[in-house]
Amino acid sequence: MNNRIRTLREELQMSQIDLAKKFNITSATISQYELGKRFPDQKTLENLADFFDVSVDYLLCRSNIRKLDNETKTSHNLDVSGLPDEAIKQVEDYIDYVKQKYNPDGSLKK
Repeated sequence: MNNRIRTLREELQMSQIDLAKKFNITSATISQYELGKRFPDQKTLENLADFFDVSVDYLLCRSNIRKLDNETKTSHNLDVSGLPDEAIKQVEDYIDYVKQKYNPDGSLKK
């Protein structure tokens, strides 16, 4: 997790002091998170994920997917880079439409 916090902070061109001020904690605490010497409590972890707009699983290195939007049920690993938001929504809607045609076991509904 320590590298993720550092990387995300640096992507925003923030210092440890800047990030600490956002969360009303000390820069030493941020430093300890980044060095892996201390672990944020659940609420701080959730707040960090919200602030960086990533999932908690991404922060915990349990996933390499930064964030799934709230409408996405699973990661379907479609390359939608370069598509406008409207086109991405159409792809997601089509996936939902196709899912309605099948039972949970994968058999076609009659």
